[in-house]
Amino acid sequence: MSKIELSKEFIRNTVKLALNEDLYPDGDITSNLIKSNKNITLNLISNEKAIIGGLLFAKESFNLIDNKTKFIIKKKDGSSVRKGSIIAIIKGRAKSILIAERVALNFLSHISGIATRTNEFVRRSKKKTKICCTRKTIPNLRVIQKYAVKLGGGTNHRFNLSDEYLIKDNHIASSDIKTLVNNAIKNKNGRKITVEVDNLNQLKSIIGLKFNTVLFDNMSLKNLKKGVKIARKFYETEASGNITLRKIKSVSATGVDRISIGSLTHSANAIDLKLEAKRK
Repeated sequence: MSKIELSKEFIRNTVKLALNEDLYPDGDITSNLIKSNKNITLNLISNEKAIIGGLLFAKESFNLIDNKTKFIIKKKDGSSVRKGSIIAIIKGRAKSILIAERVALNFLSHISGIATRTNEFVRRSKKKTKICCTRKTIPNLRVIQKYAVKLGGGTNHRFNLSDEYLIKDNHIASSDIKTLVNNAIKNKNGRKITVEVDNLNQLKSIIGLKFNTVLFDNMSLKNLKKGVKIARKFYETEASGNITLRKIKSVSATGVDRISIGSLTHSANAIDLKLEAKRK
């Protein structure tokens, strides 16, 4: 799998793009009405229970606008916080803070939202199985979203199409499942091979071939349990397909090794955060 790294350079470049989106072409014309250099102190507060993530992105947002702004982190990425918790304290010129505020909060609320939703799935599965994300991510934000999944206790699936072979139903519809698997085995060059099946007959037709993971897609719990029992001696097992918080416990109970869930990244609600003047 491609390695996900949040280097200082990556964070800086990502935040630069976000600020440019907000400020092009004439900057913050409203905040430019402020002529004073008044300094203020604000608390960054969570309005709900959450797993916090994205603090370095928020810090860089303020730093790029005004490197004299102080962003004092009170909770680390991956921390579980309660409603009303102070996440960070920001000190600096009011005008500078106002310019960077929305970009900083957007990074924090989105990353924290994915981390929090992932953690809900992890907790409900009682850690019996790995909770994995998918490639259902916002274009150009995949690194950030997969980082958020890890913060929530989840596991990253393949990063892109070059990472591993994943033979899915549409591939199979265009060819023959055994032929595709054998071709992948011949050309794997150290990469893992995952094969998706949607019925037990497909599974039985490939048992014995040398690949890594069987992905059971949209199977009933009854058939999923049977499939796991057949495949577990030979392969890692994985389940996918419209898996909700309500279903996760029963899917995990089938004994499957991994569960992949697209909603971790494409449907996570943003966490409600706010900046509030520090009380004296």
